[in-house]
Amino acid sequence: MTLKAIDGGANKHVTFPIREPGTIHLNNSRAELYDVAIERGEGKRAANGAFAVTTGQHTGRSAKDKYVVRDASTEDTIWWDNSAAMTPEQFATLKEDFLAHANNRELFVQDLFGGADPVHRLNSRIYCEFAWHALFIQQQMIEPTAEARENFDIGFTIVDLPSFKADPKRHGTRSETVIALDLANKLVLIGGTEYAGEMKKSVFSYLNYILPEKNIMPMHCSVNEDAEGSSAVFFGLSGTGKTTLSADPKRPLVGDDEHGWAPNGVFNFEGGCYAKAIRLSEDAEPEIYGAINREHAVMENVVLNDAGEPDFDDGSLTENTRGAYPLDFIAGASETGMSGQPLNIVMLTADAFGVLPPIAKLTPAQAMYHFLSGYTAKVAGTEKGVTEPTATFSTCFGAPFMPRHPSVYGNLLRDLIAEHKVDCWLVNTGWTGGKYGVGNRMPIKATRRLLDAALGGSLKSAPMRVDPIFGFEVPEQVEGLDDQSILTPRETWADKAEYDQGAAKLVEIFVENFKKFESHVAADVRAAAPQIQDAAE
Repeated sequence: MTLKAIDGGANKHVTFPIREPGTIHLNNSRAELYDVAIERGEGKRAANGAFAVTTGQHTGRSAKDKYVVRDASTEDTIWWDNSAAMTPEQFATLKEDFLAHANNRELFVQDLFGGADPVHRLNSRIYCEFAWHALFIQQQMIEPTAEARENFDIGFTIVDLPSFKADPKRHGTRSETVIALDLANKLVLIGGTEYAGEMKKSVFSYLNYILPEKNIMPMHCSVNEDAEGSSAVFFGLSGTGKTTLSADPKRPLVGDDEHGWAPNGVFNFEGGCYAKAIRLSEDAEPEIYGAINREHAVMENVVLNDAGEPDFDDGSLTENTRGAYPLDFIAGASETGMSGQPLNIVMLTADAFGVLPPIAKLTPAQAMYHFLSGYTAKVAGTEKGVTEPTATFSTCFGAPFMPRHPSVYGNLLRDLIAEHKVDCWLVNTGWTGGKYGVGNRMPIKATRRLLDAALGGSLKSAPMRVDPIFGFEVPEQVEGLDDQSILTPRETWADKAEYDQGAAKLVEIFVENFKKFESHVAADVRAAAPQIQDAAE
């Protein structure tokens, strides 16, 4: 099909002034981008109607290839222990080379909002070399109305050119892949990777940088809400169940990955979902299954059989297979992307040691301790080079996207929890009955039952025991839970001595990891650290 092209003049490209623009397509529809991506051979139409694509060598984020320009504006505001630096001169050279690479190319441009709240949203322009990348980012962000686009004042720009190869000697990179953020000039350059998720995470990273100055808490989380419009926040890294558990037919979905917590409530940064698709089934995850298996959804690295049908159990390309789709593909999802103040915060972790209980109630100090710790298992395929779950700590449950020091986000969260009297829960979706490789993954049916009890309020009055290692409260019994023994992890292990060794190891790792935060937190948060002396009682 033929798309309508726009004038390639400099007035249209003030944030990325291409000197010799080729055909530039602006704000094409979902259907147009889908059809053109297939016509251009960027992927294929699957039997279910979704657009199926493979992303080459990069099937996940390239965290080690992400850079932030270190200049006067960022010198004292960026957490440089967590961010690789690029000099302004290196970025200027990179930008010039990106501009030259963009000359005479066909590009697909989308003007989109980052943020559902009109007061705090980010007006973004995204240049894409691939039509399917434009389709992806259109789904993941929020489409302005035609009227809003008439007066669209660009506040942030992403240039996504997968065919561009960085030169480590010339650009100061470590490889040919680059994700470079110039925060002062509100510009991101992405090259050398076809993995579309880099675009959405660049928007998130920028919002994580600017919103704390407005006293707004940016969060790597899912959000759903109850019938009264009060929200529940689900923190967690990829693979911990954040998307799956927040897609609850009894609770409208506000958003699946990135949100802000403002004085008037929470708001979604996005307009879509980006769900893991490996071993997806209609029985276990009907909402996500239905959203991916339809026309205009995008399936990344999902293997198709000879009939063009997706095999969600096939991880031969990557364990990080993905489905991207607009939020309105989820039945009953929020139409506004905004919700009221949270009543509950859920911190999800996939404990590869098999030590943590399936749910625990946290005090505010414990909540800050576990938020800053961000313990989980790094799930296979989420990042390049990760082939099996590995115990890790990702502060704020999203360290790669947190430009400022974790204490900035931790203090914001602590104050908001106290102000709104939020109940906080730690939920283990990892292993029970043994460590990874010995025990089993926590049954999703059990996790859902425990969450229903927590979010419904009945768990607040349930009898609790104090965990001898972590000090948090754990329910002794939960009505409707098929296997009550999982509430006491040590009892599910055949070898109790091996459990004790695993618990001691986990405590050691927790304590060592938290040393870098001790000078930034109050005494009650430091006291929330686990202690092993009573572990075997």
